[in-house]
Amino acid sequence: MASLPVASQLEVLDLRHFSARQMRPLLEREAEVWSARLRWDYRSSTELLLQYLESRILQGLVALDRGRVCGYTFWVYEGNKAVIGDGFAMGDNPARGDADTTRVLLTHILETLRHSPGVERVESQLLLFDAGTFADIFAGPEFTIHPRLFLECDLRGRKEVAPALPAELELVQWSAQEYQAAGELIYGCYVGHADAAINDQYRSLHGSLRFLHNIVRFPGCGVFEPSHSWLLRERRSGKQVGMLLCSRVAPDVAHITQLCLAKDYRGRGMGRVLLGHAAENLARGGFEAITLTVTEANTEALKLYRRYGFWLRHRGDAMVMGTRYKGRHSLGD
Repeated sequence: MASLPVASQLEVLDLRHFSARQMRPLLEREAEVWSARLRWDYRSSTELLLQYLESRILQGLVALDRGRVCGYTFWVYEGNKAVIGDGFAMGDNPARGDADTTRVLLTHILETLRHSPGVERVESQLLLFDAGTFADIFAGPEFTIHPRLFLECDLRGRKEVAPALPAELELVQWSAQEYQAAGELIYGCYVGHADAAINDQYRSLHGSLRFLHNIVRFPGCGVFEPSHSWLLRERRSGKQVGMLLCSRVAPDVAHITQLCLAKDYRGRGMGRVLLGHAAENLARGGFEAITLTVTEANTEALKLYRRYGFWLRHRGDAMVMGTRYKGRHSLGD
């Protein structure tokens, strides 16, 4: 918990009272922490966020320490759901944020959202902080905490060749013409899946299409790389049965934003085929590493990634307030 001396020095104000110019130093410091902790160039997200800040419409809070901006957090409303988009405060360690100040901000947010009419669900993933950091404020029967693993795989010097595809399947590069079918595949893959407890967009076709749109159009998960994103489909019917989507999060680092397989194709090595094919092409394209996030409870997918050579870079939490959602775990093989 934050000590009283820390809390008493802080003043918490509405984010909309602050200009992009006032917030830029803090956001640039946050981008430095993203780079140090996760090898993630967060500057494109920073610039997008600064545009929203300049419009003065983003819901959020700012922490002031003796008049100096030292932390912020924001959230967005999506129907009856609120998503806490970020939380960060400057700390003494340049590779970490200040968890005590961030906790003060999050406590204020949760109090606000608990009393917001129509809000039935709250979702949050704060990647920069270690798992358990905010367990004290996301506690109780109304919350569920899902540990998430941030994994990395080194592409330099890899000798492994991607397994061959079965004759009835083909791998094709991402095409915008496949957008609707890709959304339908995501929705079908996540029916009853544990990750739908973390992100309820997976629970509907409309939500899955919105999730896909956010990956392709916005830099929150990196800059989408269509030339390094792949669809697995049946040759005869053209039906999509799998996909692996990649974004660029640093000049030499790619991030897998989505890897899923239709139920009938799980357990047949197709996840390894997708990973191997993507890795070969990324290495030829100058990338040195791949990263991804996976829910710790998704044990089958985790086995696949570990067999392929991914190692644990960071363990964080996804926090959900609202109706519990029970489901299976695996999307891959």
